[in-house]
Amino acid sequence: MLSRIFIKNYILIDELELELDKGLNIITGETGAGKSILINAIDIAFGAKAGKEVIKTGADKAVIEITILNEKQDINPLFDEYGIDNLGQEIILSKEITPTGSRSRVNGCLVNQEFIRIFRELFLDIHSQHQTYSFLQPKYHITLLDSYIKNPKLDDYKKEYERYKNLIQELENLKNASQKTEEQIDFLKFQVNEIEEAGLNSLTEDEELNNELNVLENVEKLKELTGSSYWSLSGDDGSIIEALFQIKANLSKASSMDNNLEETESELISAIETLKEVSSSLRDYSSSLENDTERINAIQERLFLLDKLKRKYGGTIEKVIETGEKLRQELDGIEFSTQNIEALETEISKTEAALTALAEEISDKRQDYAKVLSALIVEKLEKLELPKVRFEIGFEKTILSPNGVDKVEFLISTNISEDLKPLAKVASGGEISRVMLAIKTIFAQSDNIDTVVFDEIDTGISGKTSQAVADEVKELSKYMQIIMITHQAIIASKSDRHLYVRKTQDDKTSVKIKVLDGEDKLKAIAELASGGVTDESVKFAKMLINN
Repeated sequence: MLSRIFIKNYILIDELELELDKGLNIITGETGAGKSILINAIDIAFGAKAGKEVIKTGADKAVIEITILNEKQDINPLFDEYGIDNLGQEIILSKEITPTGSRSRVNGCLVNQEFIRIFRELFLDIHSQHQTYSFLQPKYHITLLDSYIKNPKLDDYKKEYERYKNLIQELENLKNASQKTEEQIDFLKFQVNEIEEAGLNSLTEDEELNNELNVLENVEKLKELTGSSYWSLSGDDGSIIEALFQIKANLSKASSMDNNLEETESELISAIETLKEVSSSLRDYSSSLENDTERINAIQERLFLLDKLKRKYGGTIEKVIETGEKLRQELDGIEFSTQNIEALETEISKTEAALTALAEEISDKRQDYAKVLSALIVEKLEKLELPKVRFEIGFEKTILSPNGVDKVEFLISTNISEDLKPLAKVASGGEISRVMLAIKTIFAQSDNIDTVVFDEIDTGISGKTSQAVADEVKELSKYMQIIMITHQAIIASKSDRHLYVRKTQDDKTSVKIKVLDGEDKLKAIAELASGGVTDESVKFAKMLINN
């Protein structure tokens, strides 16, 4: 159950802290006072979308923090999966909303939306006016029925159906590939062969060849430059190295007179050795240079081929290689497709047969449970002052779909003289509210949910019906925590905790929520009953509370 709610800088709320009880928590207040703000805050904390517009004007962020007292659910596997510390019965759920987004935490650990979705299913169910509208739409009825049944085979079916759809898409792709013309296939083969026969191995082959060609085209000049450099270093008469040897001899004599020159002499010896190596390299390089017209022609032909491939298949050798791989895959796919279409069609046929059998099995179970659920809903509706009601879940066969082979629709008749018709076309506002309350009550009990929130479920009812709804909600609150916005004095009188919402408009608009008890609670119920606090309305309120 929700034991504490803390809200700061949220819409019209500066700061608010509320303690909630087990049982029935009633929220009342004048129209437009902001009763739904509290429900919306709870909804957002449990994963509903929230934009920056919920941040109070002038604040940099909004904060919603809910303390949950867990007495039913085994949350260890979920917490272990997401690396969250289990601190005992108390769980702290917090939501921080900023202009750039929002973040959720559980026990201080950041969690994602998928975690919040699973977490919400364990602890909270909110029924709002928007959800009432959704419940009326036939496309949601099969989901409601399945959520009541909880058939594990439905998950197996959905996974297999997804694989089935992927197989169909694969077959379509193969057929499209196999429909290419012979001319297109021949051209594709030509492109693949042209690239593969080029034998592209090095991504920088064109750069390397251009450098080699530049050398071969300048052999004579290179010979002249490197040869003359060699002779300047090592020639017989007047060479640089010969001069350095003379200097070394002089330094050798000088260092014998002053040992401080020994390091200088050593450095000179190293320099001479380096120059001798340079001289040898220049000699070898110059000797290796030869005019090779045949090699020049071969390089030019290779570069011409590489340039042609780059123009056709990409601006670089790397791009050409990538294009070649893609074309090869496409060609292999065509050859594969023509060989494997028949095998894939056989696999699809087998999968479809297995899916159909599983879907029929799921359908049979749905129809069995539909009778049980319909009977339970009728039983609840009879208690809610619809004594002549009939309710059935209609089935219509369809082709294979993500939900199986069933189209499901809720049908109702609230008058004995009328036939069953779709829920959305028959029920009045008050009747819809009671149908939704019946469904929510049944589902909440079967789901073992800790907390159920009803946002104005009592719309369109009064008198004896209000008493029936009050009794039903009070009975439900014995098994779980109920948080409920109501305009009905009869329902409010059943509360274990009464929260009164008030909007103040002084220099700024703000929303305050106060816990009422004693005389304050009595006056609030009296005001709900008659629109004002009079001796008669107070007397009536006392009667309701004591009833």
